[in-house]
Amino acid sequence: MKSLWFFEDVNLFNILCPHKLETYKKNHDFDSYKKRDYIYFEDDSASKVYLIEKGKVKIGYYSEEGDEIVKAILTRGELFGETAILGGLKRDEFAQSIDNETSICPINADTMLKLMQNNQSFSLNIYKFIGFRFKKLERRLQLLLFKDTKTRLMEFLSELAVDYGSESATTGDTIIRHPYTQKDMASLIGTSRPTLNILMNELKEEKIIDFNRKELRILKKKS
Repeated sequence: MKSLWFFEDVNLFNILCPHKLETYKKNHDFDSYKKRDYIYFEDDSASKVYLIEKGKVKIGYYSEEGDEIVKAILTRGELFGETAILGGLKRDEFAQSIDNETSICPINADTMLKLMQNNQSFSLNIYKFIGFRFKKLERRLQLLLFKDTKTRLMEFLSELAVDYGSESATTGDTIIRHPYTQKDMASLIGTSRPTLNILMNELKEEKIIDFNRKELRILKKKS
């Protein structure tokens, strides 16, 4: 189960998007974006939250030196822009499409808050989701500041195992089928794609992982 983005096996997109709710369906459309299109910029007004219907979205910000810091790369069913329901007036990050066919379900903050007020259990889950994301982001930023690149990669692979992994019945390996490209992975751990390739091959030689174009495996340790 993708524990980070799903609550009780319910995809957020399937229960939240106004297009699926009769009250809001009539006048609701999806927003479409191409690769490198921005959904919003830093300092934009925060009046909506967003659900991804299709494609991928990069969340990040720029350091004082102008370097891009990637906080998250999100895919179908995932929520972003939650500042709008937490009382924030402006964005402290940017959101950018990194797929050529990204489709977004925008939800006005007032609509989202009404949905939450009408369903206490759902509201609690949303706040748990936001809290969990903040904890994960804090841990990732600490890794970027204080850990070497190989350690950051190992931590990231552990996260992938939790979110996308399943155990092989025959070998005991953890099989991971995730939505990230190598470029995505490099951005998320704050390194270059060539460096990521070198480290992945080192881990493969050390028999910690194995990988091909279709899947990544964390190998079971030999006793």
